[in-house]
Amino acid sequence: MEVLKIKKGQRIAKRKDKVKGWYLIQEGSINQRLGFSELSLKTNSIIGILEQEWYICDYIAQEDSVIISIPCHNAEDLKRFLAADERYRLLFLRTAIEQRQKIFVLYSQLHKRVSQFHAFVQTVYSDYQNFCSRSQLDELAFPQMDYFNVLEMKHKAELWELQNSTSLIKNILKEYLQLMMQDDCLSVGVVMEASAQMHRAMQGIEEMVKYLTYHKEILLSKSGNDIFHLYFDLMVRSAKRQLDLAPIKQEIEFLTSFINKIQIYDTELAETRIKKYEEYDFSSASSAQTAKSINVLSEDCLLHILEYADLSPDEIKTFQDQVNKYLSLPDLTSTDSAAYKIRKQIAPLFYDVYYKVFLQAVENEDSASPVIEMFLNFGFMDTKLAGEERTKALYDLTGRLRQFHSERIYTIYEWLKSIYYGKKEPSKNEFELDYPAYLLEQRKNGDLTDEQVKRMRDDQKEKVRFEINNMFTSANRITYGKITTFCPILGEYDLINSIDKMAVTVERLEDELNKIRSIDFSLFYREVKYMGQGAGSDILTHESLMTEVLPDIILMPNAGTKAMMWQETADKRRDTPARFLFPIFTAANLEDMMVETAARYRWEMCRKIQGVRWNDVREKSLTSEYCDYLQFYRKNRDLSADAKDKLKTAISRAKNNYREVFVKDYQNWVKYECNGSFRLNKVARDILVVYCPFTKTYRADLKSNPVYQLSIPKFERDNAKKVQILKALYDKYEKAGGEITPALTENLMYYQM
Repeated sequence: MEVLKIKKGQRIAKRKDKVKGWYLIQEGSINQRLGFSELSLKTNSIIGILEQEWYICDYIAQEDSVIISIPCHNAEDLKRFLAADERYRLLFLRTAIEQRQKIFVLYSQLHKRVSQFHAFVQTVYSDYQNFCSRSQLDELAFPQMDYFNVLEMKHKAELWELQNSTSLIKNILKEYLQLMMQDDCLSVGVVMEASAQMHRAMQGIEEMVKYLTYHKEILLSKSGNDIFHLYFDLMVRSAKRQLDLAPIKQEIEFLTSFINKIQIYDTELAETRIKKYEEYDFSSASSAQTAKSINVLSEDCLLHILEYADLSPDEIKTFQDQVNKYLSLPDLTSTDSAAYKIRKQIAPLFYDVYYKVFLQAVENEDSASPVIEMFLNFGFMDTKLAGEERTKALYDLTGRLRQFHSERIYTIYEWLKSIYYGKKEPSKNEFELDYPAYLLEQRKNGDLTDEQVKRMRDDQKEKVRFEINNMFTSANRITYGKITTFCPILGEYDLINSIDKMAVTVERLEDELNKIRSIDFSLFYREVKYMGQGAGSDILTHESLMTEVLPDIILMPNAGTKAMMWQETADKRRDTPARFLFPIFTAANLEDMMVETAARYRWEMCRKIQGVRWNDVREKSLTSEYCDYLQFYRKNRDLSADAKDKLKTAISRAKNNYREVFVKDYQNWVKYECNGSFRLNKVARDILVVYCPFTKTYRADLKSNPVYQLSIPKFERDNAKKVQILKALYDKYEKAGGEITPALTENLMYYQM
């Protein structure tokens, strides 16, 4: 066990990260958070007891705290731990039962809120329809209600479980604990049963949090396309016709009271919208004043975007003429020369407008209307091109843009903002030049002077322009997937399914990424030199630490079919994230896209680490051994004649590109081989088992198979030796006064996976 000191505000574990064990809180308190749902874990609570493979919750210190790391992942680990130190048996039993009760209480409270929310929305919208009918006023179109259904939960806590837990806590806890702690198997059983129940209940809580988060915009949203607006507009039109406003005012008070009470809305947003209503002069009302904000279909969206970009009248006309020419084509997906020429002429105009709109939006974010957000995030420009139904759906989606953005996932607009604000550096261009190298190249060619290079080096606007003109322009076309018919303006012909089904959200991306990480655990791990200071640091001077560096994922504004690995690191340092690029909408298989991208990352990262020796078999690595295997396969006695024929075909299909042969093998590796469905030949399998090893769970199922009888046990013996060496080294380091940091703990856990 290792003692870890945690500062206030420090994150101990992050949602969607791998679970690396349990932590016992010795001092302080930790916030267990899932969206807007929170619990405070105090002394003797156990972080991770309800988790399984991936954290459902975030865990953040509410104050300076001390926690103990416990190497526990399953019942066997727990049994060993409790057998080694019986003092913890009572503590673990009591904590498991009490934490389960807290989770059940939270579940019950949230379940009640979900029921109240659904009933309230149905009631208040029905009342709106009745008001309109009685007053003989037209209802405003509100298609969101067509998709608003009761939550059908997949993970439930049964009523008897809640009642059983409450009764146990209130009535016979002391007697129950005394009985259960008499036997190891009973103790472990109680803790693991409580753990499983907590996990299922938290999955249910996750479903409810997602439901409320997804649907909350139906009442109140940033875009203004909500039920609150329906009533605001109804007040305006009723006032204009001098109808009785008292019943509508009463309904709005009912609505605002619920919005404040349910505690799922941003306080500032709620206050702003309510204040606007309260200060509105209904005596001089005009329905156009309020209805304008959601009448996206009657607006000339293209003109709005071009005017927002501050283009001249001539520039606006040029763009409009090109779009009209495009719309007049008999077949917008045609590959003939006339269609190709129009699309080619539109592309540079699009990116020029994008840059100008971007600058306007970041310099005055309050000025960006939902239509501007649709353009910046989705590539939308014209209702005729996108279609009325899709335009409405995209408009609604602007109220839920957060589902496309996280700590590591960005829409193209959010990505360019991160460059504009100096949080990220521009990507390399197609010639593998980063921004500083590009400036030097331009100076060498005589296109820039020394003075211009000096000025542009730290000019954030120029960095954004570089990113748009290089990575964005190229990647948008490539991720679209059909280069000959690519047009940067989003079109209805590409949106072959509903917007919600095609949306590549953070949730979907993280799920697919984690699927691969749960199989190929070392995928994103890199060796980083130990940089510790203080007592005992000289003991670890020559040690390299395995550190997981997850990629940044940037969503291109198109409805595409391809993903790509743009660069394996952000710069020359190994501990910077790769950059993966995906379309923001896709009808393709997202799992296949992610696996293929991960495979290319595997290959290119190895090439980067190995440098000029990437294909030199004297320096053992994934790429060098694969190149040797593919180059000399004809002489390889471990390959049958049939395997050689298949390999010859594979190399031919890949046009002698060894990386592409590896990509196909890697896809088979993580989709089929991990489950015992063998697709690879012996040589390829023996290479991958070393350089892309399966996690412990998959190895346990496979190592008894004759195919893996030698390779997996050897891999595990080598790792066990490394663990033994590291533990001895860490003991020596601690005795010298060193502190075991999370980075050192992660390094040890890497060899235990």
